[in-house]
Amino acid sequence: MNAPVFSLKNRWFTISVAAIVAIVAIAAAVGFLWLPRVHARAGAASLWDAICSAAGAPAPYRNPGLPDEKAIYPTTVIVSSEFTGPIDNVAVGRGATLALQCSMCHGARGTATVGTNTPHLAGQPPSSTYKQLRDFKSGHRPSAVMQPLATNLSDQDMRDLAAFYSRQQRETLVGHAGIQAEVPRIVSNGSPMRNVGACATCHSPGVARAATPILDGLPEPYIVAQLQAFKAGRRANDINEQMRNAVRGLTDQEIDVVAKYYAGR
Repeated sequence: MNAPVFSLKNRWFTISVAAIVAIVAIAAAVGFLWLPRVHARAGAASLWDAICSAAGAPAPYRNPGLPDEKAIYPTTVIVSSEFTGPIDNVAVGRGATLALQCSMCHGARGTATVGTNTPHLAGQPPSSTYKQLRDFKSGHRPSAVMQPLATNLSDQDMRDLAAFYSRQQRETLVGHAGIQAEVPRIVSNGSPMRNVGACATCHSPGVARAATPILDGLPEPYIVAQLQAFKAGRRANDINEQMRNAVRGLTDQEIDVVAKYYAGR
């Protein structure tokens, strides 16, 4: 008498079930243990962290260069577009005095010299300049140049600097004058199928989103360096990872296109 098909007494059924169980176990070990440990940025990631990462459980970003109590936060400050209130001439005057120590790199009025690859601060929203200074001081945005300079700035100093630069008009750079570049599709529309938003949604001068810089006219190498830093996770002071998520899907060629477009404006 033949044994039922779905019975452990059926040798072929038993072999098939054992093979499937073995395949599932191997796949689980590879997917939940081996691959996450291989691709983890932190080589010392625990077994449980690797399993959670593979399962898609969100984990807070930890900056290895900061103390444990601060490492899980991308920044120490969240600002709004009106955080400074009305900008008065007294604040601008104090900021102008403080900006003298910044002029070597950022120019006397916030327009950096051509070829220095230093960002222009003139005309930037005060909330953007203020947040970056705060992040430089706290170490959430690492910089061997800016962190020592920002360390001794008080909160009022940073507000005054932000006020001063926001009142300055960026000078037209000779290399950018008269350029009418066609807007790249990645800038105007993004790539929805790859979860890449349009750059213009946040970085157009008319949008005025809090703590969001205007990219027009920034040096091309600087833009490329910052986008690559966000993509690689070396820069992580973006709240809710909006920049890291936006840049993660960009190719190096698209990053170059974006940088060239904004540098030419």
